[in-house]
Amino acid sequence: MAQNVIINGVTYQNVPEVDIPLSGGGTAKFMDTSDGDAASGDVLSGKTAYVNGTKVTGNITSKAAATYTPTAADQTIASGQYLSGNQTIEGIVVTNLSASNIANGVVVKVGTATDDDSVVSVTGSLSAAVISQDGTTKVLSIS
Repeated sequence: MAQNVIINGVTYQNVPEVDIPLSGGGTAKFMDTSDGDAASGDVLSGKTAYVNGTKVTGNITSKAAATYTPTAADQTIASGQYLSGNQTIEGIVVTNLSASNIANGVVVKVGTATDDDSVVSVTGSLSAAVISQDGTTKVLSIS
C-alpha cells in the first residue's frame, strides 16, 4: 500500500517504500505494512512477517517426509501443518488372492471399511479341492 511521503517540504505521492542509504553500506528499507492481514497461524514456525507495523512470528508446524503403511485402522495427517516432504501412502499388497483359491461364487474385496469401491475384487472359481490325509486322497466338492 503506497503512502504520501514528505521530505524537506516536498510531498511525494503513492510511495510504496523508502530506502535510506546506510553509512556502512547497504540500505534501510521502510515499507507500509498496514494492508497486511497474516496471523501467526498463517506463517511457518520460525519465520517472521510484518503486519500493520507489527512483527508476527509463525507457528505452523512442519511435517517432514513420512511413509504410511495401510492397516485396519484409519491414519490421519492432521491439518494445520506445512508438508515439507513427500507423504507416501503405500499400496496394498495382496498375496495368494486368486480365484482358484476362493470358493466358487464367493467375492472377496480388499478396500476401505466405509467404501463400496474396492482396490481389489476377486470372485472365486474353486469348485473342488484335493485333500490328502493319512495317505488317503479325497476330492472335496465345494458348492
